[in-house]
Amino acid sequence: MRTRRIATVTVAGLVTLGLAACGQSGDNAGGGSTDKKEPYIAIVSKGFQHQFWQAVKKGAEDEAKKQGARITFEGPATEKEVEAQITMLTNAMAKKPDAIGFAALDSKAAEGLLQQAKSQNIPVIAFDSGVESDVPLTTAATDSKKAAGEAAKKMSELIGGKGTVAVVAHDQTSQTGKDRRDGFLDWMKSNAPDIKVLPVQYGDGDQAKSADITKSIIRANPDVKGIYGTNEGSAIGVVKGVQEAGTKGLTIIGFDSGQAQIDAINSGLEAGAITQNPVGIGEEVVKAAMKAINGESLPKTIDTGYYWYDKTNITDPKIEAVLYK
Repeated sequence: MRTRRIATVTVAGLVTLGLAACGQSGDNAGGGSTDKKEPYIAIVSKGFQHQFWQAVKKGAEDEAKKQGARITFEGPATEKEVEAQITMLTNAMAKKPDAIGFAALDSKAAEGLLQQAKSQNIPVIAFDSGVESDVPLTTAATDSKKAAGEAAKKMSELIGGKGTVAVVAHDQTSQTGKDRRDGFLDWMKSNAPDIKVLPVQYGDGDQAKSADITKSIIRANPDVKGIYGTNEGSAIGVVKGVQEAGTKGLTIIGFDSGQAQIDAINSGLEAGAITQNPVGIGEEVVKAAMKAINGESLPKTIDTGYYWYDKTNITDPKIEAVLYK
């Protein structure tokens, strides 16, 4: 009888071990990667609705395929939903990813979660918009301050170096919101003493809200000569606001791309815009995450570049490659 009991336990043990081995070789339903051949990278962006974010997503997905990694990519419905983004980041961390890509709506709000990721040895790659934290190993982004300075320079050239201009910004909490505002203002202050910049207005990157703000600016300042929109939603809102106000001859400069801005530039309604390289940003996030997972060192920042485009160069292959439609 004793021999038979030992044999029974041994068989049961072998079955248990076999089932455990099968469980380890399959997909992890919780989202984390136990199969090191397919690292899991959770990416949380600032938004999801704009064509810009769809282009970032595409770049990340394409690079993940090349690298043999798996990603998830999500963002809140609008770029003002800080709490929704924090919830997404919390849920992403619960899946125990091998790395996190994060574009912050609020440069301070996520610090506690980022510190938690650090304590769990989950590398964090910031992108598009940096955070006030030493946790991210690198930030893959456009130099927004420098790019905004270029937008200011173009505005000054187009209005003859004097007059009144306005700024419709997407927010004042994200790093891109602050940099694209301050880069424009700083350039004007240093280089265009005869240009008056009205107090900055904030439209949350929402087209309808930015359009209403634009109409209010025009009503209150009939002498305004130019308006700068700091992201896709802001710029499209400015275009719509100018159209709805029936104003002619006003110089509009935007940031980002998208079909509505491309159409406005081709029609002459918008003078031009700064475009980023969103597909390249997505690619760099995944590249950096994979390097971090493999223990490789990373630079503090990864400059993904920017370009000025207008009616004269919009069909240039180099420009077409970074426009998102």
